[in-house]
Amino acid sequence: MRVTAFSGRHGSWEHAFGYRFETPDRTVVISGDTIPSENLIEHARGCDVLVHEVYCHAGFQSRPPEWQKYHASFHTSTLELAKIARQVQPGILVLAHQLFWGCTCDDLLAEIAQSYDGEVRCGSDLDVY
Repeated sequence: MRVTAFSGRHGSWEHAFGYRFETPDRTVVISGDTIPSENLIEHARGCDVLVHEVYCHAGFQSRPPEWQKYHASFHTSTLELAKIARQVQPGILVLAHQLFWGCTCDDLLAEIAQSYDGEVRCGSDLDVY
């Protein structure tokens, strides 16, 4: 197995990382906490499984302005993740570190489905893909 750590963009944090795990038959990429970045897209392009953090866009709209500023600088919305997924084209996109803010898993999936038609799942502990 080959494991590659790559830098992510997580607001004011100096060190944030994502990880690419490559085996002879599969590649899995884990975003870590991040906003969208070209570096993530480069390392994830064509992977079999992309595990990516996400927050609900509709729920975000109800957050106080100071929290909207924070989350927009530190995390990825469903709409942004759909754009990333269109570029990466993973075999499956697994949503992790989900910030719902009153939304449901179905809401996250519906927001992503507005502009991405690949396979997407809400990840839970002990899931197998």
